[in-house]
Amino acid sequence: MEDRIPGRAEQPVERHLEKIANAGFAGACIDPNVSEISDNLKLKPCFEALGLKCMVNAFPHSADTLRPLLEMAAELQATQVNIIAEVMPLTPLEAVPMINNWIELSRDYPFPVMMETHRNSTLNDLFYTLEVLKRVPQLRLCADLSHFVVDRELQLPLSDADAHYFSTIISHSDSFQGRISNNQQIQIPLHFEQHTHWVNQYFDWWHQGFTAWSERSGADDSLRFLVELGPPPYAITGADQRELSDRWSEALFIREKVQEIWTTISQ
Repeated sequence: MEDRIPGRAEQPVERHLEKIANAGFAGACIDPNVSEISDNLKLKPCFEALGLKCMVNAFPHSADTLRPLLEMAAELQATQVNIIAEVMPLTPLEAVPMINNWIELSRDYPFPVMMETHRNSTLNDLFYTLEVLKRVPQLRLCADLSHFVVDRELQLPLSDADAHYFSTIISHSDSFQGRISNNQQIQIPLHFEQHTHWVNQYFDWWHQGFTAWSERSGADDSLRFLVELGPPPYAITGADQRELSDRWSEALFIREKVQEIWTTISQ
């Protein structure tokens, strides 16, 4: 929600949450590491007053710092926690014991805990993640597919092999995040004509993911989709250090399209 415009002060987080609530979103996501737990707990009254649900993107910086972030999430009555761990064993085999420990730990909490597909984290790239899933097939993911698109310089139209790889990730995903990339830039302006094929590809992936989730889930289960368009340097800027597109309008556009996809599936 930050603008990150040089020389301009940012709005307080409470103002951002008000904007999210007034736009009719069901909830908002916070992105804490352990040092930021106390600041995030202070937001609990604001979430409650606005009727917003809370999602947590947790950034543990070591294998044993996930628990305090889960405790914080419990205090905030979070609906879901996504692990983006700054812990990166060199091989998938080395990561398995840590991931299994986190899966076991998550059973102590009332919300689903997933690992997010994200660069500079445990699940840093596509092939590494596929190898982890072979060894830990019970692992559930929150899929931010943009990271893997950039990671592999993915080409359109998809090859059969690439389509299969992404379908495997999607089949293990119980939540999705709404950043749209191309194969070179992690977040693109959505309404530029040259990006049309990539925008459509993400909508196709989300349709596939929602369908697969619906087929394996119960009537009382919830699928959470996070519209996640980051500020600069995620958002591309020009020489004037201003973004090339209106990120808030793009967020509303993604929400509208995702709701349309969901409607077609749930009919």
